[in-house]
Amino acid sequence: MKRNTFMITAVCTMLLGTSTVFANNDHPNDPTIEKEEKLTFPSKKPHPVFTWNSTVIPVSSVLHPSSARGAGMVEAPLQQIDQIMNQAISQKLMPGAVTFVARAGKIVKHDAYGYSAQYTDDKFIEMENPIPMENDTIFDLASISKIFTATAVMVLFEKGLFNLDDPVAKHIPEFATNGKNNVTIRQLLTHTSGFTAWIPLYSKGNSREDRLKLVLNQPLKNAPGTTYEYSDLNMITLGMLIEHLSGQRQDEFVREHITEPLGMMDTMYNPPASLKHRIAATEYQATPNRGLVWGEVHDENAWSLDGVAGHAGVFSTANDLAKLAHIFINEGKYGGKRILKPETVQLLLQNQNTAFPGNDHGLGWELGQGWYMDALSEGTFSFGHTGYTGTSIVVSPNNKTVAILLTNRVHPSRNMGSMNQTRRLFARNVADSIPVSIPGKSDAWFAGYGDKLNRVMETDLQLSKDAKLTFSTWHMIENVWDSGTVEIFRDGSWHQLALFTGTSNGWEKKELAIPSDATKLRFVYGTDSSTNSRGWYIQNPKLDSGDDLSFSKNEWVLRDY
Repeated sequence: MKRNTFMITAVCTMLLGTSTVFANNDHPNDPTIEKEEKLTFPSKKPHPVFTWNSTVIPVSSVLHPSSARGAGMVEAPLQQIDQIMNQAISQKLMPGAVTFVARAGKIVKHDAYGYSAQYTDDKFIEMENPIPMENDTIFDLASISKIFTATAVMVLFEKGLFNLDDPVAKHIPEFATNGKNNVTIRQLLTHTSGFTAWIPLYSKGNSREDRLKLVLNQPLKNAPGTTYEYSDLNMITLGMLIEHLSGQRQDEFVREHITEPLGMMDTMYNPPASLKHRIAATEYQATPNRGLVWGEVHDENAWSLDGVAGHAGVFSTANDLAKLAHIFINEGKYGGKRILKPETVQLLLQNQNTAFPGNDHGLGWELGQGWYMDALSEGTFSFGHTGYTGTSIVVSPNNKTVAILLTNRVHPSRNMGSMNQTRRLFARNVADSIPVSIPGKSDAWFAGYGDKLNRVMETDLQLSKDAKLTFSTWHMIENVWDSGTVEIFRDGSWHQLALFTGTSNGWEKKELAIPSDATKLRFVYGTDSSTNSRGWYIQNPKLDSGDDLSFSKNEWVLRDY
């Protein structure tokens, strides 16, 4: 447990080199749908083989505790996650959190912070005995439930019960009403069906059956396949498809085919009252008049659907959720249990939305979303999902890494503030704990992390003739939005010699011509206001004289990882 003291904000800023501004982008009446929006670390030498994107790291069949070094990771960035969580709690962004990090099945971090239940109402009146957060606290996962729905759909797909490009109406004839006859199952899974984002089902109908019929009768906002719009209605419909094809209610099917085989004993819809003390409290709701929502699903529409729906309703722990994530880096298996075939896993994680850049999506999973994946995002390789209650999961398949952050950020109000910056900082530190392999025995200069950076490494030049600058570079820089440049000062102004963005092909050697009248040389790393990638490294910068450059101004740091 890490709930005793809060670290001073300045310390966190100094160590992380990151912005500590937490933007408030949430609105009180929004539907419960997620929205976008210089010191070296004291560390032991990292594992020499299991570095960033290592192809040889073995994946354990099950999750088990490990040291950071045993997983090929660096301890210090993982430890500094504690400061990030405590800072967010001190700023009242959430009462508490649980963090979970595993690489190749090796659990390197699993910690709890703050409180799982702290307030009696939305006036922030404290409980007489607030309940401390524990590692095994059960959370309302909100929209992460969509991953359970997508996985269940693909279990049925493997049984040959449908094709992805089948019209939904082929299997649910009632769905064809109001122009939906051509909407496909694939379009539901990728949020390209044409549905609007959300309707207030909880204020309509008198039963689960009534409200599901309302979804079936709902007209489209856009023509199928023409627009990406993240919509709960897609997943509610998929929940109905599961029930139609299997003959079981969705919660029963998920239990039989996913959670029980994986040993997810703390994962369920509609948890019993006996577990309330282990469940993180959520919002105090006046409309609808539910009071403090605690032990029941927070999402109003899922609540009105008897707690069982395709878009929300699953409760789980960090450890349980990691088991589900693990099958997607272990070819569909956990331990001796196979949930999906390897080819189905690949299909789930393929980008289906190439026509909608920036809204990349697999079948259920979101791909490459830097607004919460940050430095763990590698193009469309990394996958994950968020939940409105303050939950998120990011998986880096290239690094076999699972990063889970579960919070109760809507307790006691959804107006606590945006979790996106906290999510990014968490993912950023997990990424930083995976070392870049630095060649040879010398260290490399690292530009660091942060929002709105302009980090300079500068040297004076005294040249009698034209020269050549040589250096090696490794970079994974947010493409276009962030950049690294090499610049010289001549004729009273700075001139760019080279620009770096995107991802290098490993370590690359560079050679640049330096004119004799250049009086200064600098490396500059600039970032925008949000997402960082893994960063920019420079090794052995020198002129053709053979001398290493000595930097008169240097905001970068030397690193051995």
